[in-house]
Amino acid sequence: MRRVGLFQAKQKLSELVERASEGERIGITRRGKLAAFIVPAGSEVSLKEVFANIEKIRKRVKRRPKSITLKSLIEEGRT
Repeated sequence: MRRVGLFQAKQKLSELVERASEGERIGITRRGKLAAFIVPAGSEVSLKEVFANIEKIRKRVKRRPKSITLKSLIEEGRT
């Protein structure tokens, strides 16, 4: 992902939109902090998809064996 300052983004908006339409994600910064993105059209994720993904994660967590604890992961050096 490329980051561009707000002033530069205003100066080169047409070019940035063209690059985004080709699939690039562009971050717009304001005073050095990320403020917005220019992303390709159609890359939006619906709320339905977001909640479906959250549910998948919840189900995966529920399947986690009870024998796995934070302590055991730390001891293995996996955290």
